[in-house]
Formats: sequence, C-alpha cells, structure tokens
Amino acid sequence: MDESSDDILTRPLGIEPPKARRRFVLAGHAGTLVAGLAGGSLVALVVALALLGDPHGGEPRATAAIEIREAIPAGETVASAAGAGKPGANLSSARDVEQASGVTVHRPEGAAAPEGPVIIRVPDAPQVRLAAAPDPRIVERGRHGPMPRLGEGRLRPLDVYARPDAEGGNGPRIAILVSGLGVGQSATVAAIARLPSAVSLGIAPYGADLEKTAARARDAGHEIFLLAPMEPFDYPDSDPGPQTLLASSRPPENLDRLAWAMSRFTGYVGVVNFMGARLTSDAAAFEPVLKEIGTRGLGYFDDGTSPRSLTATLAARAKVPAARADLVLDAQPRPEAIDRELAKLEELARKKGLALASGAALPMTIDRIARWAEGLEARGIRLVPVSAALRAAGTGTRLSSAAP
Repeated sequence: MDESSDDILTRPLGIEPPKARRRFVLAGHAGTLVAGLAGGSLVALVVALALLGDPHGGEPRATAAIEIREAIPAGETVASAAGAGKPGANLSSARDVEQASGVTVHRPEGAAAPEGPVIIRVPDAPQVRLAAAPDPRIVERGRHGPMPRLGEGRLRPLDVYARPDAEGGNGPRIAILVSGLGVGQSATVAAIARLPSAVSLGIAPYGADLEKTAARARDAGHEIFLLAPMEPFDYPDSDPGPQTLLASSRPPENLDRLAWAMSRFTGYVGVVNFMGARLTSDAAAFEPVLKEIGTRGLGYFDDGTSPRSLTATLAARAKVPAARADLVLDAQPRPEAIDRELAKLEELARKKGLALASGAALPMTIDRIARWAEGLEARGIRLVPVSAALRAAGTGTRLSSAAP
C-alpha cells in the first residue's frame, strides 16, 4: 500500500503511521557533505551542518538574558515584596510585613512600597542561647498534661529556663515583660522578631500551637512567662478567659485551674497575672496560688496594673521569688505617653539599679520599645531579663517593689 493512502481505517491498531522522510537539497557544498558521509567522518557531518546554517547541529537551545548588578554587601539579602509577604500572608501591607519580620527595608528613593528587589538587613542571631525545653529533670505528668516541678537538689525551672545574663556586672539595668502573646499571630510574630531578645515575653494559655510559639520565642533568645487568668473587679464584664482563677472559688478549684494553664506549654520561668485585681487583693484566695507557684520552682511577676495587689506581702510570707513592675508602659496607649514612661524607667534604673516594667503586645508598644532600645546601651543602661529580679528576690536582695 502506498504511504500516501495510509489512514486510521486501514492502519493496524497500535501502529503509528510512518513518519515522512525529510529531504534535504544541498547546494554549494553538497559535494563536501557526500564525501564526508561516504568516508564515515563525524567531523565532516558537523561541518556540513554548520555550513547549512545550524551551528548547534539541531540540538535544543535557549537564550537567557544576564543582567549585571552591583554586589550586595555581606550580611544582606535581596527579596521582593511578594517573597517577603509569604510568611505573613495575613498582614495587610508591606509595612506590616517589615515590622513583623524585624528587618529594616531600604526601598528605592521615593517609592511608597517595594517595587522589585529591595535590600533587607537581617538581624543578627541571638548571642545568648537558652537551655532546651522541656527538661525531663523538672517536668512531671499532671492531670491536664506536663507540669513544672522542683528537681533533685531543689533544681528550679526558674533557674534552668531563665535567659542567662551574659554580661553580668552592675550599673543601671532595666527588665521589661511584654505579655499577651500566643493568641494574635501577627502580634506574636512581631513581638518575637522586633523586641530585643533580653525582653521577657508572657504567653497566654489560649490559642493553637502554644508549644511552637514558646519554642520560637526561646529560640530568639526571649525567656517566657505563663499568663494566669485571674479575676478582675468587674468580672464577668471583663473576662480573662476560660479557667479564670476566682476569689470566690475554693483553693483546690483554683489550683486545678492553675494546673490546666501550666500544662498548656513548657519552658517558662514563672507566672504573671492576666488581669486579676480582685484575686490578688484577696489574701485567702491568692496566697494558696502563690504557694503553689513557689512549690513548683517558679517565680511570680506582678504586672503592676493593680494598686491593691498583695503580691509583696504574701510572696514574702510564702517565701516565693516575686517582683512587681514599677511602671506599666502602655497604661495610656499613645506613642508620646509610652515614650514618657520609658524615659521615667531610665531615671528609675539610674536611681535604684534595676527598674521593672510591663506592657502589652500591642503594635504601638512593640514599636516604641524597639525604637527606644536601639540607643539604650549608648546611654549607659543595660537590658536584662525579668528572671534577674526574681532570682535576686529569692536570695533576699531588694531589687524591686515586690522583693522581700
């Protein structure tokens, strides 16, 4: 059958039609090509194809444009707005991405947002490394999950999980605890990334993946605290959340609720109140809570929001390492008000040696602390973790308004 008559009706199943043979018309150098083929010379074939106008001998090829740019200085990297936004897809603008990532972005002059590549300065990795958590020597299984405990030789989680004070020494020092992490992802990421690693962080016992949140914070050099929900005076209009410790509850019930909160994640050095003005002003309800905290080798930090708190008196009586914030940085959540409190904090540090402050994980608070801390060492003041005050309080040294 002639090839031209082959079609799908006459061709056997599974047999492809024969491919049409290419016919080349050689001109000018045809004699050279025929002579080369007859002699079996591969070199002659390549030369012949080159003469026909295809120097690649029919091989597939592609053309890539190479743009030569200036070298990027060491310690910097290049990223686009799209690439920078992937980790924080829930952030609404390029500025949000920059603040949450903790980097300084240098954009083209006059550009309101990244347009093409930008230079990003990546913060140095933390120089201080925290001990691994959980440490099996100071963990036990409780009703609700893993619980901190005193280890052999009175080994305390307060000591094991604390951020080491690498520099040590005297001089004016400031310790800050920023609380409210673990619930809002954007605020949590921003606090971990933007705040100096010496700033301690308080994590609420709510939200998903709290172990991962705690691990990220500690990997970045921050020591962490557990926020314990405590009853305010206007409860339940103001509600700290599930498992709130109440002044009207019997001690066993409050201790069970505290155990629930303690089992939500590991690696914290102590407990900080979340609200709690009513509970902390009731000695009968609050003292058993403080004793339980101390029995488990933890410290207690009073955020300073309630003037009626009995922390100083009850902690001294129960021999629990405790401290109280001298200032609440964002009691008035305005930039100029926060800046004023930070200036007061410096004055207190120079006067007392160590000044303590608390704040919430609000974008404004995080931003003001991060900006203020940039020139702190140049002003002769050093940031230290809150555990420095708690551990000193446990030895009887008066470092804060709550120290015995």
